[in-house]
Amino acid sequence: MAYDNRRYLIIPTSITGSINFNEVHETSVDTLRLNISGSQTFVKYEVTEVTASYTESYEDLETGTTGSRTVEAGIYGRPSIYSGSYSEYTHSEILSILTGSEWTSPIEDET
Repeated sequence: MAYDNRRYLIIPTSITGSINFNEVHETSVDTLRLNISGSQTFVKYEVTEVTASYTESYEDLETGTTGSRTVEAGIYGRPSIYSGSYSEYTHSEILSILTGSEWTSPIEDET
């Protein structure tokens, strides 16, 4: 399964009340995974990356008028909680982070 357009944002748990769950794959605060200390969580979402600006034509079906608009190069689809203050990660990057000691407890030997 390809996750080329999926992005992940690690955020402090103190701002989970600001998440619009209509904009991310998680459904509620209860479905968020926390790091070991409980201080951070993450959300995942899909983006569309436009690598070069382009102009598209359209017709307004209600008025019958035509027009055009320019779509600027950039990344679209980030949730409103997105901030440059927090790092955004790709699928492979987040997998590496989530297997680290901040996110995964070591398995203790029960012998």
